[in-house]
Amino acid sequence: MREGDVIIRTVIRLIVPFVQIFGLYVVFHGGGGPGGGFQGGVIMAASIFLYVMAFGITEGKKRLSEKVNMIMRSTGLYFYSGAGILALIFGGNFLDYGAVPLPFHDPAHIRAFMIDGVVEVGVAITVMAVMVTIFFEFYPGGTSDD
Repeated sequence: MREGDVIIRTVIRLIVPFVQIFGLYVVFHGGGGPGGGFQGGVIMAASIFLYVMAFGITEGKKRLSEKVNMIMRSTGLYFYSGAGILALIFGGNFLDYGAVPLPFHDPAHIRAFMIDGVVEVGVAITVMAVMVTIFFEFYPGGTSDD
């Protein structure tokens, strides 16, 4: 480790949680403004990219292993498709959130919860996991710490 690496690594350790929180903000802000699951997922993946560039690919894969990454890719897909199938089960069309009987009385609240709370989160998880997979596969040096 070079002398200047201590500063870079310390700053990255401080920045990464804030980047992830900003990614979550973008995911949940997508219903009422710019943003959404895709953009928030890419921002959250960027926090992993920063970590890998400061600490190396080996440390990055320890933080987010291939097994966990695979589970995240699948979980995001299940959130998205599960919301659509849930609507089908209750007699609506695929992703027809108004057909899902939730304890909210207003259909607008049901739609907002299903879009922001389920679909956008599922998209964000999947996008983040896929972007990290692509980054890990094409990172120069493969398993080296350079």
